[in-house]
Amino acid sequence: MVATLVRLRLLVLRNSLKRSPWQLVAVIIGGLYGLGLLLGVIAGLIALAFAPVELTSTVLVLVGAVVVLGWIVVPLFAFGIDQTLDPARLSVFPVPLNTLLAGLTLSGVLGVPGIVTAIAAVATAASWIRSPLAAVAAVIGGLIAVLICVVGSRAVAALSTTLQSKRRFRELGGVLVFIPIILLGPIIIGLGRTLAVSAEQLPEIARVVGWTPFGAPWAIAADVAIGDWGPALVKLVIAVATLAVLLVVWRAALAAALVTPPASAAKRVAKGKTGMFGLLPATPAGAVAARALTYWRRDPRYARQLITVPLVPVLLWFYSANGSGEWVFTLTGPIIAFFLGIALYADISFDGTAFATHVADGVRGIDDRLGRIGALAIISVPLVLLGTIVPVAVIDAWDRLPMLLGLSAAALLSGFAVVSVSSARIVIPVPQAGDNPFKSAPGAGFTTALSGFATWGIVMLLTIPAVVLAVLSLAMDSALFGWLTLAVGLGLGGGMLVLGLRLGGALLDRSAPEVLARLKSLRSAA
Repeated sequence: MVATLVRLRLLVLRNSLKRSPWQLVAVIIGGLYGLGLLLGVIAGLIALAFAPVELTSTVLVLVGAVVVLGWIVVPLFAFGIDQTLDPARLSVFPVPLNTLLAGLTLSGVLGVPGIVTAIAAVATAASWIRSPLAAVAAVIGGLIAVLICVVGSRAVAALSTTLQSKRRFRELGGVLVFIPIILLGPIIIGLGRTLAVSAEQLPEIARVVGWTPFGAPWAIAADVAIGDWGPALVKLVIAVATLAVLLVVWRAALAAALVTPPASAAKRVAKGKTGMFGLLPATPAGAVAARALTYWRRDPRYARQLITVPLVPVLLWFYSANGSGEWVFTLTGPIIAFFLGIALYADISFDGTAFATHVADGVRGIDDRLGRIGALAIISVPLVLLGTIVPVAVIDAWDRLPMLLGLSAAALLSGFAVVSVSSARIVIPVPQAGDNPFKSAPGAGFTTALSGFATWGIVMLLTIPAVVLAVLSLAMDSALFGWLTLAVGLGLGGGMLVLGLRLGGALLDRSAPEVLARLKSLRSAA
């Protein structure tokens, strides 16, 4: 049965790649990137064989602990856990739970990240080649660490799936969980200053980390190399116990998820209450805007894009207070405008097959574009104005306000222009409404990042005229260039927005059936 599950995983992967050439390209590029990274890691591990034992131990334990922690935490916040074998789809088959655990674990190791991690973990033996017993211990510890990585990431994903059967948890937990990730830079800087970490203290830190579940598998070989068999045995027990606990947690969460899969909560609405539809004009564009505003208000997938808004001023204030200068804090508005402007770069992907209602009702492309952009503008314009004016008031830099408003207008309007076109063309795999938000198709992470970075780059190019004028305004301390920045930001950005709406509307009129077919293809592959 385990072999059958692994074959099924490979078959699903092959079929999804045959259906989507872009996912195939993403997997190939990801594989080449992983190969290059692996070769660099192996070269470093071989070099450590000639370093002192303490240095080798410090590097392997600290880096290994970061890898384990990254496996468990980072994929959930970046591009998702590969759920090619979705346990919810296997719940209808009589597969024993323990067999399912073994199959899912093995299939997790057979992905590009799993293979790269496994080879690198085994290759740590090269760093201890001076001591054959330590090299054997490194292989054993490395394999246990790989299993901890895979099982830990699956356990966290299964726990999140179970908890997300509660609507409030989905809405709040899915959004608030990003706060420590976004604030990671200040947190690291603060911890670094608090602890005053120096090169001399790293070995001591590594010794402490070696007794934790994240570092214990990597510290076994170091103790064997210096003949400390007692600590080596204890750390082996810690590593095995960590794996056992994670398996128990995963098994319990998976069993609960299979029996009671998460369901969307229903909410009764009083008769006659039409929400946003009663507040906006009764036109096609108004209806699209009302639906989009409802999504922004109630859908956690949209709410996540707004969590950066209050954190941007916090980050910029922190960096300005730590030597970057007050001018960094005044960039709050333009940065918020940039991120909100590109929020809809693949918006139709979140509609899923519900986009069929647009096609069936013959909604014009221009109305679709106006509705989506209008809904985002209702949210973003007040936020951008606050983010621009408040920092200026705090540091009393009113002379820079026209320049900053021009930058904000250029970034926001240019972003609206670009996404009006991109969202009529770009269709990417995204979590479905009510689905596990950590789910992703094979290669989807790279595809999403590639299309997102391309959108960022185009918006940046369109804002260059305003940026040049803003730099001249600051460099020459010129109010004239500040007002020119405002004029160019509004004029050029507004012109680009009109052009983007027309191009995007015309593109959607021509390609709406094709977009719907691609959405259905993604839905069937999910």
